[in-house]
Parts: sequence; structure tokens; C-alpha cells
Amino acid sequence: MSSFLSFPAISPHPSAFAGASFRPPSLSPRLCKSSVKCSYAEATIDIVADVKSERVVVLGGNGFVGSAICKQAISNGIEVVSVSRSGRPSLQDSWLDQVTWVTGDVFYLNWDEVLLGATAVVSTIGGFGNEEQMKRINGEANVIAVNAAKDFGVPKFVLITVHDYNLPPFVLSSGYFTGKRSAEAELLSKYPNSGVVLRPGFIYGKRKVNGFEVPLDLVGEPLDKLYDAAERFIRPLRSLPASDLVLAPPVKVDDLALAVINAVKDDDIFGIFTIEQIKEAAAKMRAFSY
Repeated sequence: MSSFLSFPAISPHPSAFAGASFRPPSLSPRLCKSSVKCSYAEATIDIVADVKSERVVVLGGNGFVGSAICKQAISNGIEVVSVSRSGRPSLQDSWLDQVTWVTGDVFYLNWDEVLLGATAVVSTIGGFGNEEQMKRINGEANVIAVNAAKDFGVPKFVLITVHDYNLPPFVLSSGYFTGKRSAEAELLSKYPNSGVVLRPGFIYGKRKVNGFEVPLDLVGEPLDKLYDAAERFIRPLRSLPASDLVLAPPVKVDDLALAVINAVKDDDIFGIFTIEQIKEAAAKMRAFSY
């Protein structure tokens, strides 16, 4: 299991990106200028183009969700730095060689080195344990990362948390949920116009644990298709107490990764993304790739 256990992302679904926010286009602070000179009949034409160079730091990049994000970022031409306590994962895929793997703990990182040249930070940090451990992993670790990125001047931060389950208060008051929500609050206060919170529920895909492949997609994919087909019947039932545990749609790990890349590449996106909006963002990225 990854050193950063990623387990996971409220609002109804009236229109695309209803809970998310947008702002007018702005110029990214990290630009590389390239120029081309052409001459014809003693006339010289200078062409200057601004080319955005993207560098993303993924916290927990060797985990189930983190590695999917790193892979998707590489395929989209984004430079990737992964930070985790165990470094490079024991996989054999060729894309791994294109990632800079940093071994480190967010509580003791040299942030000046890790964040150098970063245009965005993506955090998949989270996990379970006793109350204090969950508050520290899900809350404090992410709060530290948000503040480090803000202080360094990184323009965007994407945080993966957890769906807003309609569970009893005594469950939602546990360190897991309170830690996640405190991290969200910190992010949205420090990055009010560029912070992105993704709230998935159950995430499925092929997950490797200690060298063994756990085919979560065998459960998640059929459920996902079932929920899509019966959405208009299921949606009213999701208002029932604790029904979200069973009725919240699962999210494919590749869709979550695509939603992250969408947030990283689009400077005009910020705010909280629900499960439905995560899927819409992934569909948007797929449409652009064709």
C-alpha cells in the first residue's frame, strides 16, 4: 500500500459544473518565450509566442490514485514530480521513467526544492488509523502542503478528499472526515480563485497492493453502469439517511485522474467538484483528446 493512503469527492446536478466556479482567463505566471525571425525582401518579421510550461507536484504520487494522476499528466505533456515516503513504485510501465520520484514526508520536506518551478500541486494524501492519526494524515498534512505551496507562490492547488456522505453526525465527526474538511477549508481560504477540491466516493480500477493486483473494477465498473442506467430512480433515494454509502456512484480512477488534469490545465476552474462533476470534467478531457 502507498505511503500516502488515498481514499477519497455536494450539491444537486442541475447543469455541468454547477458547484464549481469559473473566472475570467488570466495569464499564468510561468511562461517561456520563444521567438522566430523571418526575413523576406529586406523585411524582418519577429514572431514571439508565449508557451506555457507546466510542472505538477503530486503528493502521494506512487499510490493508487496518485500514480494514475502521474501517468495521465505525462500523457498530456506535463512535467511531473511525485513525493511520497516510499519513492518510486515497484511497477514496470515505461511512463515511470518520465517522473521525478522524490522520497520524503510532507511534515519534513524541503519545500523550496520540491516546489521549484511548480505550476500546480495535487494532493492525494489521506488514510485511516486512530483519531489523532486520521486528523494528522487527512487534515494537518494537507494544511501544511497548502500553506507551503501558497507561501512559495504556486498558482494552483488540487485536493482530493471525499464525497459529502449523508451519514450520522457521530460518523462525520470522526478524524477522517473532520481532517478532510479542515484541509478543504484551508485550501479554499488560501486559494479562493484557483483552489480545486475533488470529492469522489468509491474509486475503482486495478489496484496493486504489495505486488498483488486487486481488481476493484470488477465491482466498480458494473455498479457504475448500473447507476448510470438507473440514475433517475436512484437519485431521489439518495436523500435518505446514510443511503449514500450504497447509492453514491463509484468513480473510475482514470476519470478522477482526467478531472485532475482538467483542473490543472484550465486556469479558470476552481471550487468544489462533486462526483457528477468529476465525471463531466473527465468526459470533457476525453472529448478534447479526439
